[in-house]
Amino acid sequence: MPQFDYFVVFAEMRTGSNFLEANLNAFPGLACVGEAFNPHFPGYPNKSDCLGITLDQREADPHALIDAVRAQDSLTGFRFFHDHDPRVLDPILTDPRCGKIILTRNPVDSYVSWKIAQDTGQWKLTDVRRRKDTAAVAFDADEFEAHMQQLQDFQVRLLNAMQVTGQTPFYVAYEDLQDVAVMNGLARWLGQVDQLDRLDDKLKRQNPAPISEKVADFDGMQQALARLDRFNLNRTPNFEPRRGPNVPSYQAAAKTPLLYMPVRAEIDRQVSDWLAGLDGVDKSDLPGKFTQKTLRQWMRRNPGFRSFAVIRHPVARAHSVFCNRIVKTGRGAYGEIRQTLRQKYKLPIPGRNGDDPYPVEDHRDAFKLFLDFVKANLSGQTSIRIDQSWATQASVIEGMSAFCLPDMILREDELSDALPALARKVGHPDPARPRAAPEDQPHTLASIYDAEIEQKAADAYQRDYLLFGFKGWA
Repeated sequence: MPQFDYFVVFAEMRTGSNFLEANLNAFPGLACVGEAFNPHFPGYPNKSDCLGITLDQREADPHALIDAVRAQDSLTGFRFFHDHDPRVLDPILTDPRCGKIILTRNPVDSYVSWKIAQDTGQWKLTDVRRRKDTAAVAFDADEFEAHMQQLQDFQVRLLNAMQVTGQTPFYVAYEDLQDVAVMNGLARWLGQVDQLDRLDDKLKRQNPAPISEKVADFDGMQQALARLDRFNLNRTPNFEPRRGPNVPSYQAAAKTPLLYMPVRAEIDRQVSDWLAGLDGVDKSDLPGKFTQKTLRQWMRRNPGFRSFAVIRHPVARAHSVFCNRIVKTGRGAYGEIRQTLRQKYKLPIPGRNGDDPYPVEDHRDAFKLFLDFVKANLSGQTSIRIDQSWATQASVIEGMSAFCLPDMILREDELSDALPALARKVGHPDPARPRAAPEDQPHTLASIYDAEIEQKAADAYQRDYLLFGFKGWA
């Protein structure tokens, strides 16, 4: 049985996809039908249909065109660019019966080629005598950066889809297109027995000159490229696992159309109390423990609802977690993790049943060691789970986006005014102010805070400091 029912060439403009298509069509058992899902035409600019399906028919049912491709006698495929019909991309990517060919080219070369084609209006060349000359083109650094970002985002999406589904694509670089052995290898990968003796020679390379002759300000282009962080050296490393939206933790007010989406910042109790107080109910009567289905039902019953999340300064959040989950014993504490931190990381905190006084100096040292642990934990260097209570707030909110993002992301120090204002926006006549979170026990953050603690927190929570603009806690 053949491995594939059809194939797709993932490419972009000016990457050599026309030449690749021409050579695929030179094999007796293969057929490529152009840009089948280009939003502006079906297959080719001068065609009214692709495999008998018009543009209007494809717009109404794009999957019908995939069925038509599958139904051909020859193994048939098409070219697909990042801006083609997004409705078919996921079905294509997840279909192991679709062979994936990924064609790439140096983004500077493809950008300059695209600029030249725009100037000349010549997108294909079959006779060099008809080649249109143009003056050297201008290099727009901002335009190029946007161009490269689109290409990289699409390539990352393709790569991730192949990893998740366990598929292996066939990669072809622009420079490989002139190698008949590579084209024959691609045909064998697609299950073809026939081989080519030579490549198609109808299409000609349009701009063979070196790039220094094709760009008006070549020195300026080099300087602009030097400023781009091509290797993403300035990124904030993120080794945290992707998180889901954690819908069961969401909590709604009883009557007021407000939805709280917790980040687990150790202030959930205060927010829950405030939500209950809005409508004069007990906290246990608040709607919660949602599934995605029941939350959608709540949303439909509450048109105009507002949702919110609350973030805290990373130092304050980490210290509250440390006090409530690690130092504290009993209900809500992480007993096994606590024991491991005492034994392996030498945190000078009392034993499980210790009644000895716990000096503030020991608390300061233990909290610093806890921040060291959190940094290693978030970097994937420990065997202990990355718990949501000390995960970066950025990753928790990113996880929410898999279902929906909150309308507002509020900061702890603005809740006293922001929450009543939000309640008034959805019709509550006289909302109370929420109570502040109680001071941490057995020692407050203010009693131990110093520059070293701030630096350790900044090292552990680089993403939160950067993405939310946090300054020093003091």
